[in-house]
Amino acid sequence: MSDLTRFFVENFENLAPFVFYLIVGTIIFVETGVLLGFFLPGDSLLFAAGIVAASHGNINPAILAIVVFSAAFLGDQVGFAFGRVIGRPYLDKRKSPKIQKMIAKSDIYYQKYGFWAVVGSRFIPWVRTFVPPIAGTSSMNYYKFLLANSLGALIWGVGITMSGYYAASIPWVKTWAVTIGWIFITLWLLSLTVNFVRHRQVLRDK
Repeated sequence: MSDLTRFFVENFENLAPFVFYLIVGTIIFVETGVLLGFFLPGDSLLFAAGIVAASHGNINPAILAIVVFSAAFLGDQVGFAFGRVIGRPYLDKRKSPKIQKMIAKSDIYYQKYGFWAVVGSRFIPWVRTFVPPIAGTSSMNYYKFLLANSLGALIWGVGITMSGYYAASIPWVKTWAVTIGWIFITLWLLSLTVNFVRHRQVLRDK
């Protein structure tokens, strides 16, 4: 257990259930939905929350999972909406060729690779805070983002929380959170690489 995870466990284990759910949900929402929350340690918090839920019978793991999923999902939705409603109109007003070229590249990237970028970024601290507003600023399809957001919130948020929950009684499960994260990061990078190579080949053929 990391020092940060131990810190969360020691300070959260005596909280009333409602306060516990509220604090965990708020931190996860702020980290994923508010740009200034990029520094918050979401991974350690989720794992610690699962351990606390397993160690104290007054914390319902099902309610905790729902709170975590909802906070992670809504956080990314807010980030996407910010990019779509505020970010894109702001950039569209800038007539600089450099900015317009940047927008065009972003549009192409998120149209092609946006789904796995949103899912994979969940497992990368800091990056998961900035990807949703960038996706919103780009022309990424909203329903594709919605699906990716749901999948990411489930695998990252609920997955790491439940890893902590089971790790409290099954020590070797402690490796699951890291393993799951690296699997999806690897798949994400592999998908981006394959699609990038295919895209370059199509351009050369033209």
